[in-house]
Formats: sequence, C-alpha cells, structure tokens
Amino acid sequence: MKLKHGLHLAYCTNIHRGETWPQTLDSLKQFTLAVRQKVCPDKPYAIGLRLGDTAARELAEPATLFAFQKWLDANQCYVFTINGFPYGKFHGARVKEQVYAPDWTTPERLDYTNRLFDLLAQLVPDGVEGSVSTVPVSFKEFIRDERQVREARANLWRCVEHIEKLTRQTGKKLHLGLEPEPLCYLETTAETVKFFEQLRADRPGDLRLDEHLGVNYDCCHLAVEYEHPREAIGRLRQHGIKISKIHLSSALKLRPTAEARQALHAFADDIYFHQVIARAADGTITRHKDLDVALALHNHLPPRVDDEWRIHFHVPLHSPPTALFDTTADHLLGVLDEVRAHPQMCAHFEMETYTWEVMPAEMKRRNVVDQLVSEYEWTLKEFSKRGLC
Repeated sequence: MKLKHGLHLAYCTNIHRGETWPQTLDSLKQFTLAVRQKVCPDKPYAIGLRLGDTAARELAEPATLFAFQKWLDANQCYVFTINGFPYGKFHGARVKEQVYAPDWTTPERLDYTNRLFDLLAQLVPDGVEGSVSTVPVSFKEFIRDERQVREARANLWRCVEHIEKLTRQTGKKLHLGLEPEPLCYLETTAETVKFFEQLRADRPGDLRLDEHLGVNYDCCHLAVEYEHPREAIGRLRQHGIKISKIHLSSALKLRPTAEARQALHAFADDIYFHQVIARAADGTITRHKDLDVALALHNHLPPRVDDEWRIHFHVPLHSPPTALFDTTADHLLGVLDEVRAHPQMCAHFEMETYTWEVMPAEMKRRNVVDQLVSEYEWTLKEFSKRGLC
C-alpha cells in the first residue's frame, strides 16, 4: 500500500510455499487476497513478491506475464519489490547454507537476478521505483580466496549495467539491495561500506553504482549484530550507499539461563539457519553458526546469565516479551524513527516474517492470514505514530 512521502509497504510472500509460478500464483490468490481484503480492501494493494529461479523462468513467458498483469489490474494490486534472495526451494526441506547458493561469484546468480529485473521493469507501475533484494555476496564459509571476491564484484557490476539499460529503456527507476546477514560475506554495515569502496575502486567515477546498487536493510539481521539504528543508517548515508529497501523484521533476544536455553530447543529447526551472536558483559562477541550448535556448546557450561544472545529467527513483529524471551523490536522502531527524520532515505518497506511454518506452536495459534493482518496492524500503528501514514 502507498503511504505518505511516497512510501510503499507490503508483506513478503516468501512466507508462503511456492517454487513454481502456478504454486506462487495460487498462494497469492489464497492468502494475499485474503490479507488484502482485511487491511486494504478499497485502495491499490502492494505485493512484495518472492520468485525463485523456476517461478521467474515460468513467469517470463510472455503469455504468462501478460495474464499476471491482467490479474494484478483486476484485483487492484501492484508489485514494487521482488525478494531475489532464495534462488531455489525455500520451504519444506533443508535450506540452511543453500539459501546463499548460487552466490554472486557465479553466472547463475547474475542471470537469475537480471531476469527478475526484466520482470520487475514490466510489472512496476509508472512513477514507482522497483527494487530487488539479494544475498550479501556469499556465505563467509564459501569464500576461499580473493579471486572469488573479484568475480563477485564483476558480476555485480554486470548486473548494474543491466539495470541501467532497463532504466533507460523503460524510464523506471530500478535498484538492487545487498542484504547483510550474520556470518555472511557482508554481515555488518562496516563490512558493507568496505565492499562498496572496493566496487567504486573497480570503476572510479562510474555513478551508475550509487544509482542502482544499495543495501536491503534487514532490521532483524543488523539487530542480531548489535548495531544501533542511528549509527548503522548514518554510516550508510555518510558513505553514499543507497538504502534500497527496509525489511521490517524482529529477532529473538534473551539471557541464556538454563530455563531459557531449554525453551530455545523449540526454535531449533532443520530448515533454516538461526545464527546466534552472544555478547558477554565485557562486550566480547561470540558467533555461533546455528542455534543447535550454540545450545550443544552452552548446555555443557555453567549458565552465564550476564550474557545476551541474539538469534536470527524472524518472530512476528507484534510478539510481546515473555518471561524468557524478548525481541529486537526496539531496533526496528529505531529504524522507523530514522525514517521519520529522513523520510526520503528509503521508499520501500517489506514485512518479512518468513518463519511461519517452523515457529513453535504457541506462536501460531491463528492462521497465517490473521497472523499477517496483525503484523499490518502493528506496523501501521507504528508508522502512524511517526506521521508516515
């Protein structure tokens, strides 16, 4: 939906299953239209579309794309952003580190992302910017030598060239957002700034980079890194890095008491990575690749109740604190405070709580439509408090 200051808000449809285009469209018909009816029945409704490689190839067929455009018009819906992070299967089977593959060192990632922009250029309405979010170059464990990093930068420049060509052809402003994430090649804003400096050094004076490549700021991810919203956003702005899109998301945070660690087993699933970053009272940071790894280690150690754990598990935005767990909603609200102060810094906002299927039972006592409606209600209330809608 369109808000004040030209802002656009949607939920990301990666919460639903759908690896082929027919499956994706069925989810839009079954769930997205039901959510739309409850939160925005009488005005144009924005869709944050998730397309994997298979679905994107199928949608690229001219007749299929034309039929989808007709469907959007008939239902007063529009697409302004595509989640191009997961290339392949995203639900129902082990994803873990495969969510980052193929990464930006490969031609497959470049071809897939260019195809998403080809689609977006035809889907996004006139006068509305279009964004695609993508992996933060790679997973750190995948990078073995500097040659891979140079190839990744070269592929990103090739993508920038493709986006710029589409922008000239269509007159539509399009941009790609790298999404920093714990334990990935880009996981902090400091690492992101350094990488952009390297990209600029590859082609000094080429302004297409600043126009078409930026950051997808995921509130969960950067909160897990213990970054402060004002400092993180200020660092990106200071170095002229576009904020392409903001993912409205919250992570788990807690004191790792024995009781809390026992309860955390309900969040340790076999599908997604749930990186854990622990901070000791003296500020020392320890990174754990996954929640089960952190639990296996610390369950054999005395409780360190002065530590804090932040866990990459996207929880509903409206989740209240419990006796054992809190969330990083304060980071998300801090980001919205920065948007209030600088409403032109980013036009794209996407609620991204994709973990519905793997949440503990007590967190999903309602159906997914009602869950999403509650997230809209919480988000619109916070936007309204800040004069953004």
